[in-house]
Amino acid sequence: MSKDTEIDMKEVELNELDPEKQPMTGDGQTAGGEKNGSVKLKVPEEEVTFTGLSKEELMKVASTPGWVRTRWVLLLLFWLGWVGMLAGAIVIIVQAPRCKPIPEMNWWNEGPLYQISDLIAFSNGMEGVEAKLDDVNQLKVKGLVLGPLHTVQIDQPHSLDFKAIDPRLGNEEQLVSVMKKAQKKGISVVLDLTPNYQGTSLWFSSADTSHVMEKLKAAAEYWLTLGVDGIKVSDLAVASSSPEWPNLQAVVQGNRTGETKTKKALMGVVEGVSAANVSRLTNTTGVDLIISDLLSSENGGQERIKALDTLQSQQRSLGWGLGATQRDQLSKLAKTETLVRLYHLLLFTMPGTPVFTYGDEIGLQADEDGKSPVMVWDVEKEPAEGEAGSEAAQAKRKEQAELRKWFRSLSDLRAKERSLLHGDYYPLYSSASSLAFLRLWDQSERYITAVNWGAQNETLTLSLAPTEGVELPETAKVMMSGGSNNSNTFIAESSVSLNKFILEPGQGVLMYFPYTG
Repeated sequence: MSKDTEIDMKEVELNELDPEKQPMTGDGQTAGGEKNGSVKLKVPEEEVTFTGLSKEELMKVASTPGWVRTRWVLLLLFWLGWVGMLAGAIVIIVQAPRCKPIPEMNWWNEGPLYQISDLIAFSNGMEGVEAKLDDVNQLKVKGLVLGPLHTVQIDQPHSLDFKAIDPRLGNEEQLVSVMKKAQKKGISVVLDLTPNYQGTSLWFSSADTSHVMEKLKAAAEYWLTLGVDGIKVSDLAVASSSPEWPNLQAVVQGNRTGETKTKKALMGVVEGVSAANVSRLTNTTGVDLIISDLLSSENGGQERIKALDTLQSQQRSLGWGLGATQRDQLSKLAKTETLVRLYHLLLFTMPGTPVFTYGDEIGLQADEDGKSPVMVWDVEKEPAEGEAGSEAAQAKRKEQAELRKWFRSLSDLRAKERSLLHGDYYPLYSSASSLAFLRLWDQSERYITAVNWGAQNETLTLSLAPTEGVELPETAKVMMSGGSNNSNTFIAESSVSLNKFILEPGQGVLMYFPYTG
């Protein structure tokens, strides 16, 4: 055996004894004819990427007839579409119903007035009034009428001092503090400057009127300078007939600005005056707001509807109340809880400013001895343990709490709904003890108020005199109702036929239907 052969055999033996040195790719050649341990790499072919046309190439293509025609077609379609949208918008604007301009609204038109005639009974004087302003603010009132506060001896004109506050009620510094806090809450403050407010004649005697008017003018100037928002005078017919009336009017209204929120108001009270004469006084005296007793003096539905018919065009100068002209509580005439609810509903939905005396929101009962009733507070809070009182007291408290919620809901609704705030008025029905009317404004929802203060059931059939653009639907939905404890209950959002429905004694309902255009 040759030497070379021996070397080869030794290599074979070594490979067999050391398997770890065997290649891991297996025996023999790979499928591609590759040897073990070799790797075949593919070299990618050179990729060709599209870099777009150059500027010169683009300009050359853009100038071809096909692209020129395409550009003109696209441009024409764009302008046709734009003109079409513009024409469509113009058609929509022209065909859409025009909105009726909102009338000028002063602060005394935007919510109820709240009279505090006896500060001691209300909350123990001026400081108590300031402490209770948050409670008053919850009622959404826009004006607070305070007083009379000035000093005077009964039927003694020489003792009259409009600038001096009765020390039992508070002082000037406290009054200014009340005004500032109220105004921050959006509540204007009016002073009642009724001269002989405890005497038999409000202006003493006819011989004293001019002298008293001079004092009143000077006092109005003084209080307005301190920040009071308005002056209220009683017996407007007497006051406006005085030669000094234009001077008082100039003091209150002379320095007005365009801001309706800051205007100073001149208010007057009339009692026992017909609707026609109230209208005349509104036109001739220049007073901003007349508070009349028509709702108290006229007990029949026909008479009340006639008064509304006469005065509805002057609603922004008219205030309505039940007992408010005498600074009495509403409950003095509305003697039951059902009637209190009914008159709340009526006052908040009539055309004009609702005027209340403190405690009307809870149906506070007047004292039998003629004194001002003491205000009841926190009726909506649960009494502390051991303070609930008798069952009768608990029932009364619950009744007052429900009345306050009812009052607050109506006040809030009136502030939000244009038809109730300053809408037009249309009579729908009246009888000896009931009435119904419609309030509407432009494209807002329409509201129907129907009340029956009589002792018997009343069947109402509502009808509207032919009026351009105003029609009654067959049915309306219930917004709010109250006053009846019997079976005939109007459920909220239920439909009521306007052709015929029944109101029970002391029952009232507020219904609504949409504008249909």
